[in-house]
Amino acid sequence: MPQCPLCKGKQTRFHARAKDIEYFTSDREFDFHHCQACDVIFIDPMLSHRLGEIYPPNYYSFKETKKNFVVATKEWLDRRALAALTRKIPGNSLSVLDIGGGTGFLLDQVKLADRRVKYTTVVDIDDGARNLALGKGHDFHLTRFEDFDPAGRSFDLVLMLNLIEHVEDPSAILKKAAGLLTPHGIIWVKTPNFDSLDARLFRNHSWAGYHTPRHFVIFNHESLQRTAAKSGLAIASFDYTQGAPFWSISVLNVLRELGLVKASASRPSIYHPLTPLLQAAGAAFDFARKPLGARLSQMVATLKRQDQ
Repeated sequence: MPQCPLCKGKQTRFHARAKDIEYFTSDREFDFHHCQACDVIFIDPMLSHRLGEIYPPNYYSFKETKKNFVVATKEWLDRRALAALTRKIPGNSLSVLDIGGGTGFLLDQVKLADRRVKYTTVVDIDDGARNLALGKGHDFHLTRFEDFDPAGRSFDLVLMLNLIEHVEDPSAILKKAAGLLTPHGIIWVKTPNFDSLDARLFRNHSWAGYHTPRHFVIFNHESLQRTAAKSGLAIASFDYTQGAPFWSISVLNVLRELGLVKASASRPSIYHPLTPLLQAAGAAFDFARKPLGARLSQMVATLKRQDQ
């Protein structure tokens, strides 16, 4: 059995097989395995040496999103969440780092949420996103975070939204981010949860939360908490949030398998005209279930250093 990327052990078992159902970068099927020691799901093999292939030029975070009701609602929710975060951070001037931030779309929202935010920077691997980010007043570092040199700068807020599942060693990424925090700094993490209803329903139908082959390691609440602790971080707050993107792409894939809709590399599922409607339906379904204690398919956590 393959080795777990976190504990390096082989106490693993086959979990699922999936294909790229969003961008169709490959016809290949990839295996996902469950580490029983760490309680994470990981892909085998990890194509970390072929990032240019698995992240196509039309990847969603590399482009400016067209405005619609769903996008506008998401931006409003993001601003509310970001304002709640920055209120906890003292100081007259805040610096924010977005790892994997693409065009800086989240940094746009954090600037609107808190006028104290004076310096914003993106670390990303897409050269096409650089000019868009720079044009909006954000600094930009064209590199993997593993190779990022902060040049002595520290940050009050580090955004890692839908990031740690994309890297080979999430613990190493969290440790490095912890070392970049100011004394009162916090890390905001958002990552998929494989212990959710849609993950179970679409487990054998290329669940969109696998984001094959771009998601390398997928957590649940307990394994995220343990990994943060091993990285010198404590979870200050935790919540489940709606998994509309996973519902929409998963349902669209079933419709595609039934021959009812079409999607391809030239017309990715994420840009299909049905996607916004399916996202709205998925979000509404999750918001309705959340008060009942449902474990939704995305997790949001605020992390701080253990010595804070």
